[in-house]
Amino acid sequence: MPDHVNLLISMPSTISLAKVVQQLKGSSSKWIHETFPEHRRFEWQRGYAAFSIGIGDLERTVAYLRNQEKHHENRSFEDEYLAFVKKNGLEYDEKYVLD
Repeated sequence: MPDHVNLLISMPSTISLAKVVQQLKGSSSKWIHETFPEHRRFEWQRGYAAFSIGIGDLERTVAYLRNQEKHHENRSFEDEYLAFVKKNGLEYDEKYVLD
């Protein structure tokens, strides 16, 4: 069963990322609860991760996201995420990652 969602979005500079995530989580939770009553216990994790890309990376990123199912045949989301974070020199606290 899938355990995460990847989104590639363009958003205006007038709205915060936190607000976009809040709206996405809220509206999608409502839809899931209304559409799939058997998943009434569904809830999103508290946190989220977000990364930006340049227009020059758009095609490569779309291709990568389209192949997520294949990627995860051999590598878990957790392993992929932590490798990405480490590769890009991002700081993180393990107790807050993947809550």
